Amino acid sequence: MALESYQTQLVDDSLTIGALKFGSFTLKSGRVSPYFFNAGLISTGPLLNSLCTAYAHTISKALSTPGPTQLPKFDVIFGPAYKGISLAAVTAVLLHTRHRINVGFAYDRKEAKDHGEGGRMVGVPVAGKRVLILDDVMTAGTAVRGAIEMIRQAGGEVVGVVLALDREEVGHEGGSAVKELETELGGEGRVTAILRMRDLIAWLQDKGRHEDIERMQTYWEQFGVKE
Repeated sequence: MALESYQTQLVDDSLTIGALKFGSFTLKSGRVSPYFFNAGLISTGPLLNSLCTAYAHTISKALSTPGPTQLPKFDVIFGPAYKGISLAAVTAVLLHTRHRINVGFAYDRKEAKDHGEGGRMVGVPVAGKRVLILDDVMTAGTAVRGAIEMIRQAGGEVVGVVLALDREEVGHEGGSAVKELETELGGEGRVTAILRMRDLIAWLQDKGRHEDIERMQTYWEQFGVKE
């Protein structure tokens, strides 16, 4: 399975700065994973450009590809605080300059502001708007569910979620965490990702990193989706 150039660039850049690592890592869920991705380390202009270029390409492709995975049209990109703020802003710019897709962006504060405009939401108002959430990594989807609830309380409709990495692991009900989240979004809501675990395995195969591949496949057999 050949990766797109923007996917390969993101993997290469992430490895260079240690945002993506292969080895042994204990996750919040308690699972011991053979890899770990920390988008918070992507904090320079070139690296942020690499990640948000990949977001923009993924969104543009998903909007224009007919079928069950097609991303619905949206009005606002939402970036959950704090990592998601820069991701939403830069992706909105790149969607405009490279793909001629013009949308607003919004984000939240960790604590409500009691002066000025007040509240927790900043940026384009989401009330009555169709909103696309950007997130970095989803295992069980706990964090993104919090963002969905916040947007709904503000009067917005979440029509999709785009992840940097979908770990393709089983969720709370024993099925695909992504499918569970799409069910919760309802209607035409979709969840897509720049990279999936299978893409990382394909990258490792291309590099001939057999020990890492073996650990990844073992983890997949235990926790990966079997659909």
